[in-house]
Amino acid sequence: QGDERHTFTHGLFKVTNSFYCTCFGCWRKAEIQEEPHLHHNVYTRFMKSHRCYDLVPTSSKLVVFDTSLQVKKAFFALVSNGVRAAPLWDSNKQCFVGMLTITDFINILHRYYKSPLVQIYELEEHKIETWREVYLQDSFKPLVSISPNASLYDAVSSLLRNKIHRLPVIDPLTGNTLYILTHKRILKFLKLFISEMPKPSFLSQTLEEMNIGTFRNIAVVRTDTPLYTALGIFVEQRVSALPVVDDKGRVVDIYSKFDVINLAAEKTYNNLDVTVTKALQHRSQYFEGVLTCNRHETLEAIINRLVEAEVHRLVVVDEQEVVKGIVSLSDILQALVLTDGDEGNGMFSLWE
Repeated sequence: QGDERHTFTHGLFKVTNSFYCTCFGCWRKAEIQEEPHLHHNVYTRFMKSHRCYDLVPTSSKLVVFDTSLQVKKAFFALVSNGVRAAPLWDSNKQCFVGMLTITDFINILHRYYKSPLVQIYELEEHKIETWREVYLQDSFKPLVSISPNASLYDAVSSLLRNKIHRLPVIDPLTGNTLYILTHKRILKFLKLFISEMPKPSFLSQTLEEMNIGTFRNIAVVRTDTPLYTALGIFVEQRVSALPVVDDKGRVVDIYSKFDVINLAAEKTYNNLDVTVTKALQHRSQYFEGVLTCNRHETLEAIINRLVEAEVHRLVVVDEQEVVKGIVSLSDILQALVLTDGDEGNGMFSLWE
C-alpha cells in the first residue's frame, strides 16, 4: 500500500500525503536506499508531491471585498477581522480581479498625504475600483492565483517569481476563492514533516556559506525618521520591513508594513509627520523585540526561529548588534525548494 494516498488531519492542515507509508511518519526507506543522492532535493520533491488543497484548513476566515466598497471601510474591515489582505470581487465582471493589501493602504497614504491639517480625501471618499483605476493606469496587473490541484512547488515558484506575498487558491470550476497561501503557511506546513525526512547536509551550513539573504543596500530608518519618509521607502524600495537603528547603526526596533495598519486601527493616519518611534507606540500586539541572527548560524537554526516566532524575517547583525542584512521567508523557501540548497542562488530579488 506504499503508493496509495492517505488523508489525515495534522493540526490546522488537511494532508493528503503520497510520500509516506501507511504508518504515518515512516519515510519510504526503500526509495532512499535505492537513490541516496535524492537527499539533497528532498524538499523539492516533497513540494512537488503535495497540492495546494492539502494546505487548505477545514475551517478558516476569508474576507472578500466588492470593488464598489469604499477604500476606508475596506481597511477598517481588514483591521476588525484581523486579516492582512482580501480578494477583490468585481460584480460587473463576476470574477475576482485582484487583492487589497496593506501595501495599497501605504500607497494611498504616501501618494495623497499633504499635512496633518489636510484631510486625505482619496482615502475618505474613493471606492476600491477608483483607486485601482488610478494605481493601475500605467501597469495593469492581472490577479495572480493558483488552482487547488496545483503543486506546492508551483505555488512557491509563483510567489517568488511574481514577488508577491499572498496567492489566492481559486477553484477553477466554481471560481470561488478557497484560501490565501503565504510563504509563512507553506514553510509551517513543511516544518510539520521536516523531522521525518532525510536531513540534507546543507541544513548544517551557515547563511554565509550558502549566501542566503540580502546584505547590500539594506534600507533602515532612525528613531527620529518621520513616518511619511518610512512609507516612501516602502513604496520606492518595495521592502516589507525597516530595521530602526540608533546613531551607531545598532538595531533597536523594526517597522514593518503590517505596523502601518495600526494607523487605520487608531485612526491616526492624518498625521504622518510623527516619528517612526512614536508610531510604534501604537502597536496592537505585544512586541517581544527584534528577532535577529548572525551570518554564522545554520540554515536549520534560522528556519526553526522563523517558524517558532511566526515572523517573516530576521535582521542579520554582527557582534555589536549593527545591522548587516535581512533574511526573509522568501530567501528560505528559495534555498529549500527552488535551488535545493545550492550556493549563490540569485534567482530572484527576495527581500520583500
